[in-house]
Amino acid sequence: MSETRLSFKEMCAKFDVTPRTLRYYEYIELLSPEKEGRSRFYGPKELARMTLILRGRRFGFALEDIRQWLLIYEHEGTEAQMREWIALADRQMGELREQKKQLEETMEELQALRDETQETLG
Repeated sequence: MSETRLSFKEMCAKFDVTPRTLRYYEYIELLSPEKEGRSRFYGPKELARMTLILRGRRFGFALEDIRQWLLIYEHEGTEAQMREWIALADRQMGELREQKKQLEETMEELQALRDETQETLG
């Protein structure tokens, strides 16, 4: 395995993604591997992008948000990308706080209903 380039299969294994996922990321232009005939190779730039894509997905960002964020780096540079990252992170934190609040309310409601049912049983 080359230090600087991974094959399609190696890329799937390294990032624990399915071939379908990797092809989809290429299709929506998140990744642009080098192509040699029918083979695809992923260099350091694509490895870094994949790391960022998967981190963004773990934090709950939409793929389109990730794509737009990656494009900012290419067109406007690091500082603009970092500013956009802060805005995206702030927005996502708000959404996650709301989801957490709703989940806590649901858990409280479920616990109360469970406790009522337990009391009924005696």
